[in-house]
Amino acid sequence: MEDPAFRTLSGVVLAIAGEHEVDPVLQRIVDAARVLGGARYAALGIPDGQGAFARFITSGMSDELIAAMGPLPRTHGMLGAMLVSPEPFRTPDIQTDPRFRGWWPREHPDMRSFLGVPIVERGEVIGAVYLTDKEGADHFDEADQAVIETLAAHAAIAIANARLHERSRELSIVEERNRLARELHDAVAQKLFATVLAAESAATLLDRDRAGTQAELERVQALAREAMGELRSLIFELRPASLEAEGLATTLRKHVDVLRRVSGQDVVVRADGAPRLHPDVESEVFRVAQEALQNAVRHADAGRIEVRLGNGDGRLVLEIADDGSGFDPAAPGVRSRRLGLTSMEERAAALGGSLAIESSVGAGTRVRLEVPA
Repeated sequence: MEDPAFRTLSGVVLAIAGEHEVDPVLQRIVDAARVLGGARYAALGIPDGQGAFARFITSGMSDELIAAMGPLPRTHGMLGAMLVSPEPFRTPDIQTDPRFRGWWPREHPDMRSFLGVPIVERGEVIGAVYLTDKEGADHFDEADQAVIETLAAHAAIAIANARLHERSRELSIVEERNRLARELHDAVAQKLFATVLAAESAATLLDRDRAGTQAELERVQALAREAMGELRSLIFELRPASLEAEGLATTLRKHVDVLRRVSGQDVVVRADGAPRLHPDVESEVFRVAQEALQNAVRHADAGRIEVRLGNGDGRLVLEIADDGSGFDPAAPGVRSRRLGLTSMEERAAALGGSLAIESSVGAGTRVRLEVPA
C-alpha cells in the first residue's frame, strides 16, 4: 500500500516543479512541510545576506497573528543557526537550547518541539525550513526529519529554477526597455525637441507678428499630437499580441489596427493562406513589418498603405506598399538616414530569405520579404 507521506511528497514535488514564481514555490513548500512533518506551525526563511530575511513564509498562522507579531525576525538565535551549517537539528524543547534568544514578540505562540532543516543548493545554505509543535507527540522523530530533508532537497532545485526564470524575465524586460529607449530617441525625442523650438519661435514672434505666432502655435500643437501618437505606438509594442498563441497574421492585424488609430492613416491588411512558421521566425518577420510600416507612416506622406501576407510558391511573402513620396534607395547617404533598411535586410538574410525595396521619388515604395516555409 502506498505511503500517504510519499504520495503527499510526490504531489508537492510535481506542483512546485510547475511553478515559475519564487513566492508561490516557497508557500507550497512550507505548507507541505507542515503537513508532512505533522507540525502545528511551519516557516521557511531565505536570508538576505545582511542579517535579515529577504523572505519569511509561514504556514499554520492566521493573518491576524502574523500582523500582531510585527516585523519579520532577523537571522539570529535558532533561526540563524539553521543557516550556518547544512546539518538539520531537532529538539523536544527549543527554549532549553542556549541558541534560543533574541526575537520573540509578546504575541508569538509558545513553542517547544522544534525541527530545523537547511535548504542547500550546490553546497551553499540558501534557506531553511522550520517546524514547531509536533502534533500528537512531544518531539519530531527521525522519520519526520528524513521526509523534510527530502522535501528540502527538492525545494533547493525548485527555488533555483524559479530564480533563474525570474532573472531571465528581468533580462528580457531590460532588453525590451533598451530597444524602446532607442525608439524614443529616434522618434519621440526629435518631435519634442522640434516642439520646444517652435514654442520658442512663437514667443519671439508674439510682439512682432500675430499671424506668425498663430502659425507657430498651430505647429506646436501638431508636433505634440505626433509625439503622443508615437508614444501610444511604443506603449502598444510593450504588450504585443502573442505570436506563438495567435500567429503572425492575427498579430499583424492587431498591430495595424493600433497603427491606424494612432496615425489616422489608411492602412489595410490582406493576410490569406500564409504558412505558419516557427515562432522565432515569425517574430523576425513581424519586426520587418513593423519597421516597414513605421517608415511608411513617418516618412512617406502616403494616402494609403497596403500590407499583404501570403504564400508564394511555398514561401511566406510579406509586402508593404504605399503611394507616398518615395525615395531613391541607391542615393548616397540614404542608408545613414534610414538605418531601418539595413536592419530589415539583415533580418531577411538571417532567415535565409530575401528582401527587395522598390521605390523612386514621387512613385511610392514597395517592400517585399520572402522567407522559406
